[in-house]
Amino acid sequence: MNPEFYNRIISIKAHRQSRDDNKDFVIAHPSILKELIQLALNTKDKNHHKAWWVLELIAEEQIELLLPDIDLMCNNIQKICSDQAVRPASRVCMFLAQSKKITLSPIQEEKLIERCLDWLIQPERVAAKAYSMRALYSLGKKHPWIHEELRMILSQDYKGNSPAYIAAAKDILRRLK
Repeated sequence: MNPEFYNRIISIKAHRQSRDDNKDFVIAHPSILKELIQLALNTKDKNHHKAWWVLELIAEEQIELLLPDIDLMCNNIQKICSDQAVRPASRVCMFLAQSKKITLSPIQEEKLIERCLDWLIQPERVAAKAYSMRALYSLGKKHPWIHEELRMILSQDYKGNSPAYIAAAKDILRRLK
């Protein structure tokens, strides 16, 4: 990895301006996007979550830039498990699932479905669960069995969760009717 780019990524702060500046830098220099993705997927690097922070903003703004590396991301998304990386990774999954610009292959969809279901049923933070349920809802439009599974999971987990989880679950359950 380019040492200057790596130092730039590891110096990112959580505040939005820092993440936006780096998103803009990567969009202006798309040749380094693959390096960013490789860093994001390198769970042995303690700063890999910072790469996810940038990737989620790129996915939100110009998801088509991820197209050449979607296989790499989908094949390795199951490795992402640190609290700091799961939220932005689940948001990237949501953007991929909802994208009108990218058509996922059946294998890519299967990997996203599997990972989002895992995040939804495992003890993750609410934001990751909310993004996962939204991704699953979108993917369920093509795979109806997902909606049944989602309805069952959300109905069972509805009580005893945080108000934020209940609000997200209520929204998805309303859409499922």
